[in-house]
Amino acid sequence: MSLPMPHGFEKPFAAFLFDMDGTILNSIRAAERAWSNWARRHGLDVDDFLPKMHGSRGIDTITRLNLPGVDPVHEAKLVTEAEIADVSDVVPISGAAAFLSSLPPDRWAIVTSSPLRLAHRRLEAAGLPRPKFMVTAEDVTVGKPDPQCYILGAERLGVSTHECLVFEDVAAGIAAGEAAGADVMVVTATHQHKMATAHPSLASYDEISIRISAEHKMFIVANAA
Repeated sequence: MSLPMPHGFEKPFAAFLFDMDGTILNSIRAAERAWSNWARRHGLDVDDFLPKMHGSRGIDTITRLNLPGVDPVHEAKLVTEAEIADVSDVVPISGAAAFLSSLPPDRWAIVTSSPLRLAHRRLEAAGLPRPKFMVTAEDVTVGKPDPQCYILGAERLGVSTHECLVFEDVAAGIAAGEAAGADVMVVTATHQHKMATAHPSLASYDEISIRISAEHKMFIVANAA
């Protein structure tokens, strides 16, 4: 037996847009190893820096620091190569593989701040399906929280962002989804502390299922406990 989602999710969706890291897979340990090593090389306080790098493109993270003599493009490439080489702790969020496999292939996309090669590497490491449609760091000129990435994701699926449900886990991505005009579901699987949000949330994809209407619209339903 399935139960209805909270108010606001009775609506039909044309497509789903998923962030990747922290939303369908957990890459925190691997990412933080690579970024910690980079931060130490540049004399940064690692504990202060790490919370600020999640959810953003590497080039945007480094550019914001405005470090003298540092080329953000070059340094972001170095971090990406380190992340590609280290996927030992990358695992799927519980239930994500089954949920993604239940969706029509042309009705969902991944919209990630990761570069394409890293996205493919982490999806493979987590045993998750590679989607038909993706938006990655190389596809946009401005990263999250700018909505450009989610607007592009909806365009590639041939739908309006207002018909989309965005799955996100961090503030920058949630803001991007909101600014794009999409509905947002917050995935809390990797959160160490409760996030204050007005959006519905889920701790794992085991909590939800998909129902497709006769009009080919998708509805989220909550699984019975």
